[in-house]
Amino acid sequence: MKQAPIVMFSLGLIAAGCSSSSPSTPSSANSPTFTAELRPSNEVPPVSNAESTGSGHVSITFNVTRDAQNNVTAGTATFVVTLTGFPPGTPVNIAHIHQAPAGSNGSIVFSTQLSATDATILANGSGSFIKTNITPASLAVFDSIINNPAGFYFNVHSTLNPAGFARGQLVRVQ
Repeated sequence: MKQAPIVMFSLGLIAAGCSSSSPSTPSSANSPTFTAELRPSNEVPPVSNAESTGSGHVSITFNVTRDAQNNVTAGTATFVVTLTGFPPGTPVNIAHIHQAPAGSNGSIVFSTQLSATDATILANGSGSFIKTNITPASLAVFDSIINNPAGFYFNVHSTLNPAGFARGQLVRVQ
């Protein structure tokens, strides 16, 4: 019976070794993904010219680092944009995230850093682009989007529609 205390002590050590003083964080907490269906009819006002015929999709993945208080201390984003059904030769001059609910226009809060000097040309009316390791002007943008994705929209701009030719509200998918 003298072995019982030793066995109990050993089991206690094993249990303590298997537990953690800090909760585990799911990977989706540090790599949330958002999507949006891009439509000319979602622009405010809706696009009604030659670029009104297309559609698109964006997938945005954040890669954030958090401190012990769960505050974002660093982060980047990857933007994957696919567009189809637009007039051949449509240039995608800029693309970014704005803060505003559906039906309203808002200020830019996160740029993909796509610019007129490196525009994506939809040669046959369709195409895609990827922007990786993009950082926002403010780390607070990450938490704002994570906590309320529907309060933000992504859109793409062209020469014909400098205010935007396709737009969609963000939805968190992971």
